[in-house]
Amino acid sequence: METWRFLATGNSSPAFNMAADEAVLQAVSQGKAPPTIRFFGWQPPTLSIGYFQQARRDIDFERLGQKGFGFVRRQTGGRAVLHDAELTYSVIVPESHRLMSTSVIEAYRTISLGLLEGFRSLGLQAELVSLAEEQERGKYDSLGSAACFDSPSWYELVVEGRKIVGSAQLRQLGTVLQHGSILLDLDIGALFDVLRFSNERMRERMKQAFAERAVSLKQLTGNTYTFEEVSKHFFDGFEKGLEIKLAPGELTDDEQQAIEQLIRDKYSQDSWNFRR
Repeated sequence: METWRFLATGNSSPAFNMAADEAVLQAVSQGKAPPTIRFFGWQPPTLSIGYFQQARRDIDFERLGQKGFGFVRRQTGGRAVLHDAELTYSVIVPESHRLMSTSVIEAYRTISLGLLEGFRSLGLQAELVSLAEEQERGKYDSLGSAACFDSPSWYELVVEGRKIVGSAQLRQLGTVLQHGSILLDLDIGALFDVLRFSNERMRERMKQAFAERAVSLKQLTGNTYTFEEVSKHFFDGFEKGLEIKLAPGELTDDEQQAIEQLIRDKYSQDSWNFRR
């Protein structure tokens, strides 16, 4: 059974978290690190936006500051995500790996098998639903907003018909990076308070549509899970779903240096975060 590296980097700043994903991607692309799965959290709670989003158009930065939230732009696409009570994961693996496909859709499906087994380990009847047909996508699509869970993927992890993971994927330097949010709890009001809308009626309309689609573990089970409890289930889930062995490891010295440089030169800079 193939062994991948597992990193548990705990709660970190928004700039660190995005820099770590990029630094590990660089290391894997250069053959300096094996395929890697990382679990992490955020301190402070942070709004991340997709690479193509227009920050000042979509985000109310006055409200963001009042709430004490962090802010960062991701390398990946998609929409805004409020990272708070969640387990965030990233999977970084060469495109040439036997488990990967030249198809983004199929690579997403493969990685999602690890997530699927994690939810099953928690006792939930999660399903990986194909949304390849336009009619099927219509069932899950909403009116559209700046919020990430309103943007369905071609495959959707759903429990009781509601989306439970928001993920995004990037291919760069011959390497696949997929990261996403597994919601322990969900504060829809906090997310929609910091997004811009043309009027309050539209805000409430979008909030309701979002609430009908997205769901957290606490909402599904009534249980308050800790980060550590959920991490154990998804550690096992990735091992089972991808048929790999995860070996706990550490960031290398080269990765640490790359992270420091990326924080300094990119993810802490307005030139990156407000580039659109």
